[in-house]
Amino acid sequence: MITAAHLPGREPLLTRRGWAAWFACLALLCALAPLLNLWVGVGSVFHLSDFAVALVGKIMCYALCALAMDLIWGYTGILSLGHGLFFALGGYAMGMYLMRQIGLDGNYKSALPDFMVFLDWKSLPWHWLLSDSLVATLILVPLVPALVALVFGFFAFRSRIKGVYFSIITQALTFAAMLLFFRNETGFGGNNGFTDFKRLAGIPMATPSMRMALFVLTALVLLLSFLLARWIVCSKFGRVLQAIRDAESRVMFSGYSPLGYKLAIWTLSALLCGVAGALYVTQVGIINPSEMSPANSIEIAVWTAVGGRATLIGPIVGAFLVNGAKSWLTVAYPEFWLYFLGALFIVVTLYLPQGVVGLLRRAKGEAA
Repeated sequence: MITAAHLPGREPLLTRRGWAAWFACLALLCALAPLLNLWVGVGSVFHLSDFAVALVGKIMCYALCALAMDLIWGYTGILSLGHGLFFALGGYAMGMYLMRQIGLDGNYKSALPDFMVFLDWKSLPWHWLLSDSLVATLILVPLVPALVALVFGFFAFRSRIKGVYFSIITQALTFAAMLLFFRNETGFGGNNGFTDFKRLAGIPMATPSMRMALFVLTALVLLLSFLLARWIVCSKFGRVLQAIRDAESRVMFSGYSPLGYKLAIWTLSALLCGVAGALYVTQVGIINPSEMSPANSIEIAVWTAVGGRATLIGPIVGAFLVNGAKSWLTVAYPEFWLYFLGALFIVVTLYLPQGVVGLLRRAKGEAA
C-alpha cells in the first residue's frame, strides 16, 4: 500500500510573540526615539542625544547589510566577501544626487561639484546626467547594485564557482572597484569621495527634524526588510535555497536548477545593501572608496556570524553588538579594537557556531 507524502505546512510569517516584538521595535524606533530626541529637553535624563541618534541610525544601516548577508550565506551557503561594493554603490548613487543639491553653495560657487572645479572639469561626465533628479536617484540606488550583482552572479554561478573560490573572487571584485574609484578621472571624487552635503529634496539636512526623519526611514526599511526576508525563507523558494545550501547536487537531481534561485537571492541581497548604503550616506554625510575595502566586507560577515547565521534576527543583533562595542572601544581603548574583533571572530567560530542567538535559544531550551 502506497501512502501519500505530506509536505510540511507553510510557517507563519511571525509568531504572536514575534509580532509583539516587531511592533515594539516599531514603536521604540519610530515613535519613542523621535519623542525623546525632539521633545524632551537636553538637560533631562530621558533625552536621546543627537550623537545616539546618528550612531543607532548608522548601525541600522549596517544591520540591513548583515540581514542581506544572512540571506545568501546563512540560508543559501554563499559566503560573499565583497558586499561592501554593493553598499558603496548605493551610497555613491545617493551621494551624487546630494552633491548636485549643493548647487552654488560650494566653495567655488559653481554648479559643478567642488572637486570637478578643482580638477578643471568644464562639464559633468555622462554618468552624472540623471544625478539632479531625486526620482532617478531612488531608482538607481537599488538598480545599480542589483545590475552589477546580476551580471557578476550570472557568470559566476553558471560556471559553478562556489565555496572559498567564490569568496576570493568577490573580495577581488570589491578591491578592484575600490582602486577604480580612487582615481580622479572616474568622476567620483577620488580619495576624498563626496561630502559637505547640505540639502535633500531642497530641505536642509543639518536640522534635527531632518535627521530624525532619516532615522525613522532607516528603521522602517530595516523592519520591513526583515519581514520580507522572513517571508522569503518561509516560502517554497526559501526551502529550495536551504536545500541548495545543504546539498546542491541533490537539488539538481530533483529537477531544480540552482542557477535561477542563487542568482535571484544574490541580486536581492545586493539590492538591500545598496539601499543600506544610500541611507548610510544621508545620515553619516560622507562616502568614499574606503567603504569598498575588503575589510568592510569581512566585517559584514563577522556581524552575521556573531549574531547567528540562518536566524535573520541574529545578524541584526550581531551588527548592534559588534558596532556598539566598536564605538566604545575605539574611544576607550583604540589600540585594542582590532585585537578584540579578531578574538571575537575566533571565539564565535570555535565555540559559538550558531552565534549569540543560537546560544540564547540553546540556553532557553535547556532551561525548559
